[in-house]
Amino acid sequence: MSLPKDYLEYPLRRYGMDHERYDWSMLPQRAGVAWPGGARIALWVVPALEWFPLDMKGQPFKPPGAMQTAYPDFRHYTLRDYGNRVGIYRIMQALERHGIRATAAVNAAVAVRYPHLIQACRKRGWEIVAKGLDMDHLHHGGLSVDEERAWIAQALGILNDATGQKVRGWLSPAKSESFQTLDLLAEAGLDYVCDWVNDDMPYALRTSHGPLHAMPHPIDIDDHTILVQNHHTEDDFRDALIDQFDLLYREATPDNGRVMAIALHPWVIGQPYRIGALEQALAHIMSHTGVWTATGSEILDAWKSGGA
Repeated sequence: MSLPKDYLEYPLRRYGMDHERYDWSMLPQRAGVAWPGGARIALWVVPALEWFPLDMKGQPFKPPGAMQTAYPDFRHYTLRDYGNRVGIYRIMQALERHGIRATAAVNAAVAVRYPHLIQACRKRGWEIVAKGLDMDHLHHGGLSVDEERAWIAQALGILNDATGQKVRGWLSPAKSESFQTLDLLAEAGLDYVCDWVNDDMPYALRTSHGPLHAMPHPIDIDDHTILVQNHHTEDDFRDALIDQFDLLYREATPDNGRVMAIALHPWVIGQPYRIGALEQALAHIMSHTGVWTATGSEILDAWKSGGA
């Protein structure tokens, strides 16, 4: 039996994207962007300050770092707590050696439970971006619009009050979104989101409340993916960061820069036997000329004004 003639008809089939959130685009064919000072690389370091509830439900799925054993899972809970008590300060020291200001992705619960961490970030000139309420409040298609809007407003309210500044960026817990998340983030006045991993550079997203921007925040070279999920060695993590940088550096020119984003989890890379891998990678990166260390908002503002 043959297929009917209209079986393969699809009114939206065309060259490009299957949605209207952003335009189809090939990076080599875009207009270049010039970073400040003629830099070739914008280095963007993003440590995640997270709180995993001991009684987390893990719905609709368990996020990376979730509790694993029967309640109360003190073993995994305290390991995550280690990152906020000890590991983050090793990261801070490693960055300070090179004058690098980071962008901390912060659960609102961290601002409530660890206010000293917010002060430590502010003291170092770090930017704070929102990472939702906590790691058990995942944004997904099962949420009503009103519920998700309330979660976003609550998280931003807590972090704006804690930092004394307007939060401009958002990273969803586990990078999980619903179909309306981008619209609600733009409605809330945010400028950029870090959930989409399909580019090496910022790009504009369309929402029902005006433009929002996606920032490149890769998951395949972050410490959790390489060291915990893939069970690779610390040397592998260091080499991955160096290889990522070297290729981006070769691609870039002073009038056509690239973003090198490094996502970190203090309970992972902040361990004594692991922090050296990060330190070695940073030393390699910072030994090159033309590396601009910046926050997410600084990178986005420069990209907007760079003709891209």
